[in-house]
Amino acid sequence: MIQRRSFLKTASLMAAAAAAPRALAHCGSCAPKTPTKKPNILFVLVDDWGQQDASCYGSTFYETPNLDKFAKEAVRFTDGYAGHPVCSPTRAAILTGNNPVRKEINITDWIPGAGPNKSVRIKIIAPKNENQLALEQVTIAEALKAAGYSTWFAGKWHLGNKGFFPEHQGFEVNHGGHHKGSPPGGYYAPFNNPKLTDSPDGTYLPDRLTDETIKLIKAQPKDKPFLAYLSYYTVHTPIQACKRHIKKFNAKRDVLHEKLKAENGGKMPPTTKPEIFGKTRVIQNNPAFASMVYAMDENLGRLIKALKDSGQYDNTIVYITGDNGTLATLGGGGPSSAYPLRAGKGWCFEGGIRVPVIIRDPRAKANGTVCSVPVYAEDYYSTIMEQAGVKMPKGQGLDGASLTGLLNGKQSVERTEPMVWHYPRYHGSGHVPSSAIREGDWKLVDNYHLEKQFLFNLKDDIGETKNLAKSNPKKTAELLKKM
Repeated sequence: MIQRRSFLKTASLMAAAAAAPRALAHCGSCAPKTPTKKPNILFVLVDDWGQQDASCYGSTFYETPNLDKFAKEAVRFTDGYAGHPVCSPTRAAILTGNNPVRKEINITDWIPGAGPNKSVRIKIIAPKNENQLALEQVTIAEALKAAGYSTWFAGKWHLGNKGFFPEHQGFEVNHGGHHKGSPPGGYYAPFNNPKLTDSPDGTYLPDRLTDETIKLIKAQPKDKPFLAYLSYYTVHTPIQACKRHIKKFNAKRDVLHEKLKAENGGKMPPTTKPEIFGKTRVIQNNPAFASMVYAMDENLGRLIKALKDSGQYDNTIVYITGDNGTLATLGGGGPSSAYPLRAGKGWCFEGGIRVPVIIRDPRAKANGTVCSVPVYAEDYYSTIMEQAGVKMPKGQGLDGASLTGLLNGKQSVERTEPMVWHYPRYHGSGHVPSSAIREGDWKLVDNYHLEKQFLFNLKDDIGETKNLAKSNPKKTAELLKKM
């Protein structure tokens, strides 16, 4: 049955590729020359990396110098979102362009998911959750492969077990993608990863995944485009310091703590605050986490250098984003902080879904600018198909919108579906079943467990501190209906 599905999908994709429009032309002032082939795509996905985990988004404790430099050559989105508060659903949204709540996908939790923390009494029975991305879905890799692209995957997959790995979803190469959501051997070799040959003991996993991607980039024939999908396991737990940089951030933490004590009468101020059934960290002061972010940024710099050294940089579209917000909220607080955003990974509040989104298309007019139009993971599929000049496969990209207009300076994007996040499950962070919708500056969170709605105007209240649901029942009812 799987073989028949694969055959039918491949035949359909080949027909679509044959009918595909030509690649989009350059805007003459944006690039040195019009490319003679389709653009390469480098998609970098960082795990559990929230918007406040980068210095170009305001962090003063974490340092991301390479990302900051790259952002000045790209379009940096201030209101960029994941497709879901946890990882697997967002990964499905990126690969398909569809909201993961759709019945054809039905992935509304990390795979295989788990129950709440022990302080929460279960009131809601969660719906069934699929434990793999359906093979009938035509992934970005499958669509681009049919159009002549080389397709490579490296890193975290977390979208199914045997028979549902990256190589079954359109990727010709798979370094490290399997069913686990965290690195089974931790961040230092031996990795104990069935899809990644081991390195000498002590090799750092983000370095190894970057090495594999760089090797593929350097070996690629210049007349054949590629999709390189680098999905870092970092900065997911276990929080294991990068040994190269931990001394630097231990010292930085000590200086920060002295400063905070001096400002607070000689005592450390509270580092967490209550959040319904959890606690949220409100200060970034974890040196191990900071060292992991810094090492990830170091590898981003290596990737950009490899593209430049191979002459591919000006024909490569680069996406850099995260799969959900930072891990800030747990029973005792998470390792990072999304403050001033509310809560963190696992929550439908901003801290759980807002992530860095930075895109550089060398042909685009708006490179070097900042865009405040809300975008999210479902949008990448439609955008990449348009950028590559590949016809949209039937049934894909239904819930996203192409961002090419924004990348060329437009200040709005037309959506056929609203931006919605549906998490009808309990999560170990203290989250209880909820959904959220954003329209313009308005955002509504419907908490099923509490039987309560939260309405916020994000323009005036980015921290979601003022619940306007009772004072504005008309807007609450309007968004509930749309949700």
